Amino acid sequence: MLVDGKWAAEWHPLQAKDEKGGFVRQTSSFRHWVTPDGAPGITGAGGFAAEPGRYHLYVALICPWASRTLIARRLKGLDKIISLSVVEPRLQSEGWRFGDYPGATEDSLRHATWMHELYTHADPHFTGRATVPVLWDKKTDTLVNNESADILRMFNSGFGDLASHQYDLYPAHLQEEIDALNAEIYPRLNNGVYRAGFATTQLSYEEASNDVFTMLNVLEQRLASRQFLCGGLLTEADIRLFVTLIRFDAAYHGLFKCNQRKLSEYPNLDSYLRRLLDVPGIRETVNIDHIKQGYYSIKALNPNGIVPAGPDLSIYGL
Repeated sequence: MLVDGKWAAEWHPLQAKDEKGGFVRQTSSFRHWVTPDGAPGITGAGGFAAEPGRYHLYVALICPWASRTLIARRLKGLDKIISLSVVEPRLQSEGWRFGDYPGATEDSLRHATWMHELYTHADPHFTGRATVPVLWDKKTDTLVNNESADILRMFNSGFGDLASHQYDLYPAHLQEEIDALNAEIYPRLNNGVYRAGFATTQLSYEEASNDVFTMLNVLEQRLASRQFLCGGLLTEADIRLFVTLIRFDAAYHGLFKCNQRKLSEYPNLDSYLRRLLDVPGIRETVNIDHIKQGYYSIKALNPNGIVPAGPDLSIYGL
């Protein structure tokens, strides 16, 4: 991580832990918002107006949080006006690296080698982890936001008529329901798999694993009679759930010890996952090779770096 703008230690997945030995995630540090007229958003400073070609998105295809933003960029038609860089999948001693691994890119914007170089350019005294996604402003040459939930919402509404209106991922009449779903699914499933995988005590692992499968059971029942989480409309709640589900059998089931059941053993969740993959623009954001290479490169969990041959995901067309 970075300490006062200097790289201080080899990258490690465990950011912090609670009194039970449970995984605690770092809070995002840059929280400015792009808005149609440049007015301040709900956090941070103003001055970030929606303009074609002004913004650049940095992602890792392994990362579910980054993939949220990548999906929204495609569904809202913003791939035409927001440029993109993709880091290599394998986590290295200094974290995310740009390079020539298939499916990755160089940093075409600032020609950085490491993601942490962008953080210290934006804040020479930054202390913390250099995470993805990152939304960068080319005009002021600084980091706008590194919180995926914020970027997902600003891609939905912050770009006004520059974005496609085919999907409204956070419609007014469903906002309360979406917020409630997010508040339930995030700690128990989205972050729950990480709490299980990076637990340092048996107690914290068992609590996290139970949360994961309790939540999957709830969702299996909910989707018995629904096309999407909120009924017939695709919303941000579906995107946030999808990025965890698509990684479940490939990484979380084995490496993160979330192995009570495979996702493919849940009929309704399995059908739901297929429906989402059939939404134009979503399948193109999924790279199973990056997902497996990235997760199984985490030395703390897989010191020899061996990437498993399975599972067979051809049933999903992947």
